Amino acid sequence: MRILDIPLAAIRRPLRRDNDSEKVRALMESIAAIGQQEPIDVLEVDGQYYGFSGCHRYEACQRLGQLTIRCKVRRASAAVLKFHLA
Repeated sequence: MRILDIPLAAIRRPLRRDNDSEKVRALMESIAAIGQQEPIDVLEVDGQYYGFSGCHRYEACQRLGQLTIRCKVRRASAAVLKFHLA
């Protein structure tokens, strides 16, 4: 596993999540004040990045207009990706 700053636009979010707007707002305030403290988890499959967790942090960074987000990147096979999509 490695920690990288990845462009938000490069991360695919295949599962729709309904985020708690109050939690997103609180994260936006925190990230604006002290930066992103906890990376989100992403899978790297064939050079593509897929995010399944960290939905509130992802939205907070997106709404703040940040271009990148800090990620814990784990390489995975297409079979692992398929498992996450099931």
